[in-house]
Amino acid sequence: MKYVIIGAVAGGASTGARLRRMDEQAEIVMFERGAYVSYANCGLPYYIGNVIKDRNKLFVQTAAGFKERFNIDVRISTEVITIDRDAKKVTARNLLTDEVYEETYDKLVLSPGAEPVRPPLPGINLPGIFTLRCVPDTDTIKNFAIANSTKKAIVVGAGFIGLEMAENLHELGIKVSIVEMAGQVMAPVDFPIAAFVQQHIRLHGIDLKLNTAVSSFEKTETGLKVNYNNGLSEEADMVILSIGVRPDTKLATAAGLKLGDAKGIWVNEYLQTSDPDIYAVGDAIEFVNPITGKSMSTFLAGPANKQGRICADNIVLGNKRKYKGAINTAIVKVLNYTVAAAGVSVKNLKALNIPHIVSTTRSASHATYYPGSHNLTTQIAFSPEDGRLLGAQIVGVEGVDKRMDVLAILIQKGGTIYDLTEVEHSYAPPYSSAKDPVNMAGFVAENLLNGLFKVSYWDDLELHQKNENSLLIDVRTEKEFNNKTITGAVNIPVDEIRQRLDEIPKDKTIYIFCEIGLRGYLAQRILRQSGYKDVYNYSGGFSLYNMMNMERELIAQYQKEVEMVKQNHPEEELTA
Repeated sequence: MKYVIIGAVAGGASTGARLRRMDEQAEIVMFERGAYVSYANCGLPYYIGNVIKDRNKLFVQTAAGFKERFNIDVRISTEVITIDRDAKKVTARNLLTDEVYEETYDKLVLSPGAEPVRPPLPGINLPGIFTLRCVPDTDTIKNFAIANSTKKAIVVGAGFIGLEMAENLHELGIKVSIVEMAGQVMAPVDFPIAAFVQQHIRLHGIDLKLNTAVSSFEKTETGLKVNYNNGLSEEADMVILSIGVRPDTKLATAAGLKLGDAKGIWVNEYLQTSDPDIYAVGDAIEFVNPITGKSMSTFLAGPANKQGRICADNIVLGNKRKYKGAINTAIVKVLNYTVAAAGVSVKNLKALNIPHIVSTTRSASHATYYPGSHNLTTQIAFSPEDGRLLGAQIVGVEGVDKRMDVLAILIQKGGTIYDLTEVEHSYAPPYSSAKDPVNMAGFVAENLLNGLFKVSYWDDLELHQKNENSLLIDVRTEKEFNNKTITGAVNIPVDEIRQRLDEIPKDKTIYIFCEIGLRGYLAQRILRQSGYKDVYNYSGGFSLYNMMNMERELIAQYQKEVEMVKQNHPEEELTA
């Protein structure tokens, strides 16, 4: 048998290595249009930021190494330009010598990856404007920054790569601005989680412009001028475009292979394309999301590597192993914070009209009496029918990764909030508490689902403040209340609430909040068992409200600045 693989990074390299382990006699040819194979593209920003100092550490394997260890014929700097499905052959061009030749196959694997989005904006091809996708991109960016003594950089796009690039440039002493067209950073997470990240970014002196899109680029005497769609502009020495990526389907489309609803290469549950002799893996494919049932692509190395292993087994053994899809488990370091997500975000659940309940908890990363603990903010979404977990998001300083891994496993396996309450974790004061944050998330969700208490959410609060039939009670201490509270709230500390029931009317809807939610829950249980029917606890507590309110004020302030610019400039200048 002869296997041909197109693409030799995550999915392709994984497929090739597994094919050899499964079939020692096969001929395996792997094409890669770049100069490198099997490299750690997730580590590229950290090499730019000098966190990874040795460039060679980025390479998991080399072309020569593949030949020596796996007896795979790897042809780098070679692009496959056509696929002849009837003749079962590909045409390739050596990008160094321009030689064009053909190669036959019995089975073909496509792993072309994804390509950066580069919109046709005026000036986008000017020197000093870069995208980051591969090792040569990394070398170009790093060399440019050093050669030009870069002092100011603009990162366009606040996704995972954009934030990693902003952090690493910031750590190099470069002044950084992040520009994001959406109203928040990190599209996969919900606004309450993103708000923590946004505050953290600003706290470190990085400028963040939300609801702002680039309209054009101009060359100046000293560097670049970036013009925004709201009339503002900014100068910089270099620009990193991190607007996003899309599946690279050019070769598949030209070969007449089926594309799916998400514009990726369609594959069945065995990772087989519409041609039974062609399989596909990695960023270029799409598959059914196991939670929503909708087609999706995922641009993550973990799923790509796992797909490669399954694909190779199916090629050699026949279609025996099914790919069950991915739940987009992802994690990113943003300065001192770690942010992670798995499953479906609340905004997407709403958009798809999937019934769900949301619960937000704040718990210490380890026992508070042991030095160095930090709060973790955990948001989970689950089915109101059976408690099945649909999505989870966490932000914090430490311990985010291990909690998200537990949540991701349960989401992937169809676990419920009841499973969270029973998770038996490793516990010692430096690592956790007797009730881990994962357990706490489960306990709160269980109480919600069983009707022990009801919650209200941050985006409903303004309606409650304006409603004459509502009463907002701050059950924190008098000192906390006097320091800062929510407008319109009255202060009845939780420890005094039993003695002050006569101050709380039973004919009004009661909305309670404390700092993070626990005292609010205790107060709510007291009131519910004292004859009060409509009592709600504010999910996430005052700390979440305060964070959201600060974010809204900053966004409103930025909009005022934009309006002032518009008033001071003629309309034709803004349009230009």
